[in-house]
Amino acid sequence: MQQKILEAKNIVKFFEDPVKVKVLNDISFSIDKGEFVSLTGKSGCGKSTLLYVLSTMDTDYEGSLLIDQVEMPQKDESYLAKIRNEKIGFVFQFHYLLNEFDVLNNVMLPGLKLNKYSREKVEHRAYEKLKLLEIEHLALKKANQLSGGEKQRVAIARALINDPHIIMGDEPTGNLDKKNSDLVFDIFKKLAHEYKQTLLIVTHDPGFAERTDRIIKMEDGKIIS
Repeated sequence: MQQKILEAKNIVKFFEDPVKVKVLNDISFSIDKGEFVSLTGKSGCGKSTLLYVLSTMDTDYEGSLLIDQVEMPQKDESYLAKIRNEKIGFVFQFHYLLNEFDVLNNVMLPGLKLNKYSREKVEHRAYEKLKLLEIEHLALKKANQLSGGEKQRVAIARALINDPHIIMGDEPTGNLDKKNSDLVFDIFKKLAHEYKQTLLIVTHDPGFAERTDRIIKMEDGKIIS
């Protein structure tokens, strides 16, 4: 019996600018533990809007969202902030590393914020994630001394620090050349297939999407396949 990590049920969302427009139209699907899923579609089809809803950052929608089989409230910001920090890891197109910190401290940040382990334990866990991604040699380098591909791998390590139920990515290879895109893809695949990490990645890159376990394709706010 597969464990459902994420479930969307009949999600509908409107934008009002200045007229009311339906941007998500009756979206329903689920993702099982350890699945590596890509979300694709043309610009403006609603992919990023959907990701914001699924990540609990946008609570203004109709329908229901379950993370790890628990229904998410559509307000209660403090509860949702805790869920985001504990159960969701984020990897964006831009890495959002803090240049004044070294790599190790950048990776530690969500772990310190979660406040579940001592600082020493969080540091140990951060180092383990860097080792997993084969970048432990960068631990004491400042973020601004890294290449684009290295920065994105550090961002993935940071997303993993709290052992999230799901990693959500918004165009995480959008700024990378082919070599680094392939490297990031291989990391995601290894995380899913060897470590049972669940991944939902929004991508424009058809080559990336084709190699994932499943493609969810969107058009005009609907899932078409």
